[in-house]
Amino acid sequence: MYHDDVDKIANTSANKVKIVEESFTKYFGRAVMAGIFIMLATILSYTIGGILSPNYPEAARISSAALFCFAIIAIVFFSAELFTGNNFVMYIGILKKKVNIKSTLKILSYSFLGNFVGIIIFAYMFVKSGVNFEAIKSYIEPIAYSKLDLSVLELVLRGILCNFSVCLAVYSGIRIKSEVGKIIMMFFCVFTFALAGFEHSIANLAIFSIAYFSLGGLPILLALKNIVWVVIGNIIGGGFILGFLLIISSINEN
Repeated sequence: MYHDDVDKIANTSANKVKIVEESFTKYFGRAVMAGIFIMLATILSYTIGGILSPNYPEAARISSAALFCFAIIAIVFFSAELFTGNNFVMYIGILKKKVNIKSTLKILSYSFLGNFVGIIIFAYMFVKSGVNFEAIKSYIEPIAYSKLDLSVLELVLRGILCNFSVCLAVYSGIRIKSEVGKIIMMFFCVFTFALAGFEHSIANLAIFSIAYFSLGGLPILLALKNIVWVVIGNIIGGGFILGFLLIISSINEN
């Protein structure tokens, strides 16, 4: 069971490298698309949170976490390129010798940059459109600033926990055959990290981008600190832990 899954994921990593080599524009477009999906999910979840939070704070948090699951479902079903999911896929590709470190760094760099481009463009458009501006502004400000106050250890550990859950959702999209089953499993994986308050580097880019444009600025160095350490945690959680566990689970499997 695991052996076939590992081979499929490893072949996926090689296919990503092939796409980049044949058409950088095609690959980068998919990465931008993933960033847009993350931003749309952020807008959806935080707008609902902003509307509900004054009178129903508990419902606001639960609803916000549940609605953010739209992002991973859209990314998997439309084959977009998400940086955090690539941590998992490319690490398995390296261990199975389908890709090398140089090509992996290209995929991770291009997907991260593409995700950021999609996020920053749509964050700017959303804030400048003025739609639900006050509701989301009041809701997102304390969340954004609370992320800036986290210690390095907290950022790394929350990053690990987060991307283990996210990459489990990615794996579910590969492993489960039924589309309904995929949606259910991906929903609960992402709902777990969103509700618990784990740290997702690309989702944080979306939150910081909205906060930056809506609040008229944000401490850039603190935001960069958050992103750098969360990226490290995401790589460990999605690649080194989940990817490694999947590899060793496939050893000597008949």
